[in-house]
Amino acid sequence: MYDYLSDCLKRYPALVICENDIKYACDLIADSFRSECKLLICGNGGSASDSGHIAGELLKSFCAKRKVDEAVRKVVGNDVADNLQGALPAISLPDMVAINSAYANDCNPQYCFAQLTYGLGRRQDTLLCISTSGNAKNVILAAIVAKAKHMNVVGLTGATGGVLAQHCDICIKAPESETFKVQELHLPIYHTLCLMLEQIFFG
Repeated sequence: MYDYLSDCLKRYPALVICENDIKYACDLIADSFRSECKLLICGNGGSASDSGHIAGELLKSFCAKRKVDEAVRKVVGNDVADNLQGALPAISLPDMVAINSAYANDCNPQYCFAQLTYGLGRRQDTLLCISTSGNAKNVILAAIVAKAKHMNVVGLTGATGGVLAQHCDICIKAPESETFKVQELHLPIYHTLCLMLEQIFFG
């Protein structure tokens, strides 16, 4: 699986500084999946789009063919099973439009992701928090709730890590400070994480 990381670092040498953090983040998320737990993902704006992108890469085949569990195939039959792909359980919190808009309207909108983390999160789940500055209040609040629920917290930020880094088990800090430049580095980081996880579970 580290071949994917090596390739990423060759193409984006600025990310060499993030190598160990990417490995550790992958290990934490993989441990959640091994424990039949899930990944929750949150972020704002472009990072909200990244949240959905990551979930999409995990919930279906990315670069490898993913076989369906044989136990499932036996129940649903070949016709159904042949049209399914192996999946890793990931939920993009920003994509839950109905609950997000209801909570923002009825309550304090800063707490939308915190509420979803409280409602969906379970012990040994992982919350992936994306914030280019590391200072997005709603993302930090979600991280605080996640730690209270004994979840793993992975941060994906810019160079400083911001306040968010203090609430993470590991924070991958893309070595840029301008928002668009940080986002340009976030994509190869999370693509690599998705490729590594796919290799681990569907190799």
